[in-house]
Formats: sequence, structure tokens, C-alpha cells
Amino acid sequence: MVVKAYPLGMRIMNHNGIGEDEGDSRVEPYVGLEFDTAEEARDYYNSYATRTGFKVRTGQLYRSRTDGTVSSRRFVCSKEGFQLNSRTGCPAFIRVQRRDTGKWVLDQIQKEHNHELGGQVEETTPRPSVQQRAPTPTKLGISVPHRPKMKVVDEADKGRSCPSGVISFKRFKGAEESDGQTQPKATEPYAGLEFSSANEACQFYQAYAEVVGFRVRIGQLFRSKVDGSITSRRFVCSKEGFQHPSRMGCGAYMRIKRQDSGGWIVDRLNKDHNHELEPGKKNAGMKKITEDVTGGLDSVDLIELNDFSNHISKARENTIGKEWYPVLFDYFQSKQAEDMGFFYAVELDSNGSCMSIFWADSRSRFACSQFGDAVVFDTSYRKGEYSVPFAMFIGFNHHRQPVLLGGALVADESKEAFSWLFQTWLRAMSGRRPRSIVADQDLPIQQAVAQVFPGAHHRFSAWQIRSKERENLGSFPNEFKYEYEKCLYQSQTTVEFDTMWSALVNKYGLRENMWLREIYEKRENWVPAYLRASFFGGIPVNGTIEPFYGTSLNSLTSLTEFISRYEQGLEQRREEERKEDFNSYNLQPFLQTKEPVEEQCRRLYTLTIFRIFQSELAQSYNYLGLKTYEEGAISRFLVRKCGNENEKHAVTFSASNLNASCSCQMFEYEGLLCRHIFKVFNLLDIRELPSRYILHRWTKNAEFGFVRDVESGVTSQDLKALMIWSLREAASKYIEFGTSSLEKYKLAYEIMREGGKKLCWQR
Repeated sequence: MVVKAYPLGMRIMNHNGIGEDEGDSRVEPYVGLEFDTAEEARDYYNSYATRTGFKVRTGQLYRSRTDGTVSSRRFVCSKEGFQLNSRTGCPAFIRVQRRDTGKWVLDQIQKEHNHELGGQVEETTPRPSVQQRAPTPTKLGISVPHRPKMKVVDEADKGRSCPSGVISFKRFKGAEESDGQTQPKATEPYAGLEFSSANEACQFYQAYAEVVGFRVRIGQLFRSKVDGSITSRRFVCSKEGFQHPSRMGCGAYMRIKRQDSGGWIVDRLNKDHNHELEPGKKNAGMKKITEDVTGGLDSVDLIELNDFSNHISKARENTIGKEWYPVLFDYFQSKQAEDMGFFYAVELDSNGSCMSIFWADSRSRFACSQFGDAVVFDTSYRKGEYSVPFAMFIGFNHHRQPVLLGGALVADESKEAFSWLFQTWLRAMSGRRPRSIVADQDLPIQQAVAQVFPGAHHRFSAWQIRSKERENLGSFPNEFKYEYEKCLYQSQTTVEFDTMWSALVNKYGLRENMWLREIYEKRENWVPAYLRASFFGGIPVNGTIEPFYGTSLNSLTSLTEFISRYEQGLEQRREEERKEDFNSYNLQPFLQTKEPVEEQCRRLYTLTIFRIFQSELAQSYNYLGLKTYEEGAISRFLVRKCGNENEKHAVTFSASNLNASCSCQMFEYEGLLCRHIFKVFNLLDIRELPSRYILHRWTKNAEFGFVRDVESGVTSQDLKALMIWSLREAASKYIEFGTSSLEKYKLAYEIMREGGKKLCWQR
């Protein structure tokens, strides 16, 4: 006979036909035990824990990489981990995994505890107060009723807690009198209103919002500095903030605070809206939580569930105001009239409605031909400082200045939107794929990057990593934070980082910390030691990138100002690039050594790049080099800093082709040789750099090298547009510099006239 577990609230019939509560069942958990839902597994484990003498907490959940749905859950002893003094690191747990059939099967179990067990304890998870029908005996004497789905809950009207995922608005319609005293109407929120869970409060506010006529979004949450647990939450009107045109800074919200008893109470409230209300308006985006997710908000973060509801929603929202499209189309058409290389595209949904928009002028497309190897997908608008969902593709030029490689308005934050945007950018850039891309770590962006740029190294945005660190590590002691930073930025190799990380989480008992485990699994996307092997064009490893437009585009930018500020900011950046071009051609930096290599690089590099090179060359004199290995043409050197035994690197050199590599991987990451290789070159009397170590993208002539590098996929029309922009830019420099004095005018005119003879447009 196959033993099957049933959730609490069901009854098992004995052979006499007398009902017993399932909680008295003596079925021990074992691998293979089957449940209809994860909640049934949790209820069963609670019942088992009550008999055995311990309490249960909901542990980690794991999501499918394919569609983001929950694929497995862990339920652990309440003494698991070391986050509180009362915990002992108990290893007892069960894990259930969802099968293709929809059933949940217990696939891992640990019954042993490392602490004393008491008698029967009060359950940590409340039993659902759902009334069951009278059971009908079967041949085995077992009644197997189906778990009820979303029903109106009769017990809730009697003052009991609502089951997880179910809400009855009738419960909050408080009687006019209680114990002889008049109570506030519970159909509206008021300070002091109590709930048994955050889930219950959320659903109450949704129901209230539907009656009044507005939609609800989940706002900020606040955590305890002691144990990191959530202490308060805010539910806000959907028109709160100014992140996109549909929002207008509405101040209506409800905040709940967790009580010592475990319940939640409304402690702050604002009912006033600054916009018209629509009674009966459905909360479509959050309704999915109520209807489809039955796990409740106590065991899973509210924001995570909101993201899940967006994922399973079929209809895509559009955060771009309708009034933006005609204005932008007029702008695009005017640009095309003066710039034959101007490109724009519009995404259409299944109904033919406009969604995301992408555009790039010929100069941006030209810049990508030289500086599109390392790209930043800048979504600063997601920080909440911008009124429109404006995103940019940014590269870094031969002066290490940011250059615009394309702009976009993103309709929604779905995989479809980002995939379309990346594919459109790739098409506009004639199929030139980046070697690396810096973008946010959100799942839709990760999936889109993997799909469209499969060979690129995806690095997570530093600002987002810092934000997550503040949220998840804010309550940790300063000693931990110091060691955490040391582990990140002082580990020189991936092996060294892995060793230091393992020691850190073991020292502080954080092996089961969910966020640390997740971020460690993604270490190749954000840890400096893992990033150094890929070329990122000098984008700082541990710093944030300044927004391309600074503060000129913000929450106060209106539709009428957007295009003019966009143009002004872009022209300002390009003027800064022209100034650096002029300085690199006309200013000569002082030499610090008599090495031929310094003169060679001064002649080739831009001023900015030469200064970096010069610093590395000068620093090489503070290092000692020792040959540690030689076999044939291969030699290995240990290079360490004078007076510092801890700072040392290994340099490998091949005499047959003059190849050199260093364990610091500066050349791989930045495209510039490091001080350690310069030391070895000095020992080997190599006085000039081999050509392979002078990247064309860092030279003064970088912008004119695209013709030799263009790929076969470039169309003749695209190539002509690039050549036109390049020649116009060169001609504008002749005009700019040639009009600064009469002598320079004569020189510029003579040069152009002689060039014209060679081009045969003068006979």
C-alpha cells in the first residue's frame, strides 16, 4: 500500500468509521512521499514536528531557470542557521521537488537534530480554517477530500485568521459595536487595524483599493538591524513616484509594522490621492497573487511574488506614454533628412500597437565600429530618478570617455522587450557583437543577453550589486563587512577568491544564507577576480559609471524638454571628445625615462592612455624580477614589489613570438600592459612593444581605422554612411582649426587643395 500524506484540516477515518485528525497520524517522512502542493508538504512537516518536539521554518526556495517558477522548497528546523542566539545550526530538514505531473515529492531529508527535542509544541504555521465536508468512508477507511481552492471563507467572518492566499473582505467589515464600544469601520483602513500576516494586509488593501478606485503597488520594506527580518512594509498607490508618465507622485499609502506577537498592525496611513479615482478598478497586476499563488506572503518575499505575477501575466504593459510616439517620430524623420545614416526601429505587439523604440545616428553607429567591443547597457531610469524608461548603449572611446552607441525607450521589463532591443541594436551596428556587456542582473536581462550575445561576458551593474549588498548585509557587523570587501578586492585569482569566500561564510555561519549562496553562484558576473580575464575597455571593476547625461535628464524632465536636453547633452559629450582629440594631436607630454618604449607609446597613444602607460612603466622600477622556470623558449618570472613580499605576480614569456602574460591580467581586462610585464621586458632588453600589445582602439587614429576592421556583413549603404560621417568629421576639424588664424587658414586650404588634386575633383 502506498502511504500518502494529506494536509492539515483533513480527517482520516479509522476502521470504526470514527474520524481522527490527521495530525495524529504516525506516518514518518521518507524520500518519495508525495503531496499535491508545497503547502501540503509544509503542513505535513508541521504536524510531524509538533509530535516530535520541534518547530518549523520555511527555508530556501529554488526557481526554474527556464520560466522562473518555483521548482523546489526546503522546510527546516527553527534552530537551523546561526543568525540568532537561539539557533544551533540544526541540520534537520525536508526538501520537496515539483515533478512534471504537478505533484510535489519529498526528495531529500535529514531527521537528526543537534539539540534536545521537547514534547508536543505549538505549530509555527497556523492551520487553515477551511471547513471540510463530512468524509465518506472508503474501503480502507480513509477519506481523501480534495484541497479546496479559492473559496469564500466562512470561518474568517468569525474572527479567525484567513488561510494563506485567501481573503474575505467581509472579515474587515467590523461591527458597529464591540463590547459596547463603537469601533471604526473596518471597510476602510485605519491606524491600529491588525492582521495576522503581511499577506492578509496586502490583500485587504487591494480589496479596499478596488472599492475606492485605484491600483496598488508594493512599496518599500524595512528590515531589523539585529536579525535582518522584515519589520515593516508599505503598500502604495500605483501612481506613487514619477518613474514613468503614468505616475504623478500620489502620496496615498498604508504601512504595516510587525508586532512582537508575530502579527502586523497599521501604524501609518495616508488616504488622500492627487488624481481621480475609478471605483471598481481591478488590481490586475496583483490580482494574480490572490488567485494563482497560494503560498502566502509570509514565506516568500512580496516583491518576489509581484515579479512572479508579472511573469505569468500574458498581456504586456507599456510604460511609455502614448503622447511620446508622435513627438519622437517627428524628431526621427527630421534627423533622417539631415543624416542619411540615422537609424530607428519600433517594436509592435500582437495587436500592432507601438511598444519599445530604439534609435542611433550615424556617429553613434560609426563609434560602435571602433568602441563597441565593451558596452554598458545603462538603465539608470530604474533607480527611480527618471520620469521616462530611457535606456542607453554606452561605449568608451580612445580617451576613456563615454560615447553614445544608441538610445531607447523600454516599454516594459520583460525578456521579450530586452531581446528585441538587443537584436535591433545589433542590426543597427551591422552585426558587430560586443566582447563584454555591463547590464543589470535581473532575470529578463540575463536571458536576453544570453540569447542575443551568447559569447559576451555579462557583468552585473555595480550600482545594483551595491544596492543588494546594503539590503542584505546592512545588519551584519562591521568586521564581516571588512572581510567581505577584502575577499572581493584583494583576491588576485579565482582560486584565492573561492578559498577566502568559503572561509568567510564558514566563520560567520552563513553557509545557508540564501542571498550569499545565490550571488556566489553568479560570481563570474560580478567578482573582480572572475572579470579580469575578459576585456572591458577599462570600465572600473569596483566603481559605478557616471550617467551619460548627468542630471540633465531626471524626474522633472517633461516631454517637451526631453529631446532638446538629449541633443544638448549629446553635443556636449562630443565636444569634449573633440577637445581631447585636439590635445592628443597638439600637446606633447613630458617623458619620465629614456626608454625607447616610452617615446614609441607617446607617438601612438592618446594623452589619457599614454598617462596610464607611463604610470605603469614608472612603477615597474619599484619591482624585482626573478626567473623561476625555463624550458625551451618558455620562461617564467616572479615579479614582486620591493619591500612588500605579499605583492607578487607571475609573468610567463615566450621568446619565439614575444608573447607575455601576467597573473594580474591587466592586458586582458584593459588592453594595456602592466608594470610586471614591463619589468620582465626590461630584464630581457626588449626596448619597444610588439605591435600586438598596442591596441588600435587606444591610439590617436582609432576613429579612422574602421575600414580595415569592418566585417563582411556590412552593407554598402551602411559602409557609405560611415564613410560620409568620418569625412564630415575630418572636414569639420579642418574648418575649426583652419579658421583660428590666417596662417592656419592658408595651410588648411593648401592641404585640402592638394588632396583634391589626388582625388581628381580638380583638373
